[in-house]
Amino acid sequence: MNFYIIIPAHNEESSIGLTLDSLVKQTHLPKRVVVVNDNSTDNTEDIVEGYTEKHNWIKLVNSKSSNQHLPGSKIINAFYKGFETLDGDYDIICKFDADLIFPNNYLEKLSNHFKNNTKLGMAAGFCYIEKNGKWVLENLTRKDHIRGALKAYRKACFLEIGKLKPSMGWDTVDELLAQYYSWELLTDESLHVKHLKPTGISYNKASKYLQGEAMYKMRYGFFITLISAAKLACRKKSFNLFKDYMAGFFEGKKNKLEFLVTEEEGQFIRNLRWKGMLNKFR
Repeated sequence: MNFYIIIPAHNEESSIGLTLDSLVKQTHLPKRVVVVNDNSTDNTEDIVEGYTEKHNWIKLVNSKSSNQHLPGSKIINAFYKGFETLDGDYDIICKFDADLIFPNNYLEKLSNHFKNNTKLGMAAGFCYIEKNGKWVLENLTRKDHIRGALKAYRKACFLEIGKLKPSMGWDTVDELLAQYYSWELLTDESLHVKHLKPTGISYNKASKYLQGEAMYKMRYGFFITLISAAKLACRKKSFNLFKDYMAGFFEGKKNKLEFLVTEEEGQFIRNLRWKGMLNKFR
């Protein structure tokens, strides 16, 4: 299967070489890798250029955006800068972060999963972070959720969900829409990916309300947002986060922000969320 990989990168000189090393060593090599150097002020560009000279399937795209490290729109806008340079000859399109080290068989195993199940729309492994000299699961979400750091989409699924939304919550709404269109999701617990920078470590303070805004834009409604915000805040052990998420939700509602999904898709999403929550009490 032809894998096309796009890697947005902003000031990743300490990690981008390790990420590209792990892709160069894959038992199933990608057909294209595009690194989008998004307004970096360090040596990211020079490091990536070194790889482009050795591997003709690796490409560098330079892009200019703000220096604010906000989740959502900045990353996806950079993704599209890379996507615009690619042709349509791919089976699987991936959005990977620039601070990951993949096991050598990562793409081979994903390829096998997609080949063995024609209804499989998205697949990934799990992120591990280093704590006290050991690599442990970065336990931020449910185990059936595919992390935004390492998304892999079958082409037909990617196109049917309308590609990626340039907004906070893009890596949740893509899964919900995939299920709306009857695609299956898979997370492979045998694939341990080293995540060199824990999620959110470099986010700007202005991003704290965006999670709540995203819940509004995904048409969660008040009660699902309340429950989801409480769960996320408990997982991160911060009551202030709960307040920020809810404030973001109400801010989005007050400003009548544009929704990411249609009314029909929103109804499906709410039903899916309620079903998932009720199943946990059975």
